[in-house]
Amino acid sequence: MSFLSRRNKLVMLKFLSLFSVVRGYNILIIIIAQYLASIYILAPDLPAKEVLLDPNLFLIVISSAMVIAGGYIINSFYDSEKDLINRPTKTKLDHLVSQKKKLTLYFVLNLLSVIVASYVSFRAVLFFSIYIFGIWFYSHKLKKIPLLGNITSAILSITPFFVVFIYYGNFQQVIFVHATFLFLILSMREIVKDLENIKGDLALNYRTIPVVWGEQWAKLNITGLLLLTAIPIYLLISYYDVGHMSYYFYLSILLLGVFLFMVWRSRDKLHYLVLHNILKFIIVLGVFSILFIDMDTVINRIF
Repeated sequence: MSFLSRRNKLVMLKFLSLFSVVRGYNILIIIIAQYLASIYILAPDLPAKEVLLDPNLFLIVISSAMVIAGGYIINSFYDSEKDLINRPTKTKLDHLVSQKKKLTLYFVLNLLSVIVASYVSFRAVLFFSIYIFGIWFYSHKLKKIPLLGNITSAILSITPFFVVFIYYGNFQQVIFVHATFLFLILSMREIVKDLENIKGDLALNYRTIPVVWGEQWAKLNITGLLLLTAIPIYLLISYYDVGHMSYYFYLSILLLGVFLFMVWRSRDKLHYLVLHNILKFIIVLGVFSILFIDMDTVINRIF
């Protein structure tokens, strides 16, 4: 019994290890965001049931999830030494599954994503093939190039929404404004992550913005990006009908004000971790705030 118990614990730990590597919680949020964006922003005139039960959308979302999971695996593979310095506890958990098995899973996930996409269209296959290559090239080469690496990472992060946007062929300006706001928040998050991980980046010669130009310059970049968020926020509140989601943007202004104050007072890893979590909270809250775009008809559209 004790042997079985130990074996079950090992299996559970390995499952948690894989879940940690592929950031299962992030993937779940992205899936929810894709569906909510489809229902309330990209296809607002379609019945919610029709969107939810659309088999092609489901296949696109599943393909996206598998590519993203594979992306986290390959990123973890290239950053294993750096993560051992920056996140020793998490890295020890991640290493319960061998690198060979994780790479095998990486190739399987990418292959399955392309196969699933093939049931949608050839264009979907082409899109996800390029997306897979883009993630690998970022992890292998671009990540160590200051500024370009940050921009590429932010673009790759919003790509799952871009594929749904292309699927529905909705080219309204409001969608680009929403995307701009998200891109700026993600860009800030990437620089904050560089500040948070500066110890490992310095040790392994990663050429990030804080390493190459210093922490002050990184903070100036964050400040500039934050000030730019005022443009999409103003447009979304003043010129577009975002319903009660406007309260989310008012709260974002408050949170970003606190964030900016903390940026210039931050000195160590713990401070930057708090800043990172503030931005993650803004992103996750934004996902669920999509529901407030048209609260008066949410129940009617679903039921």
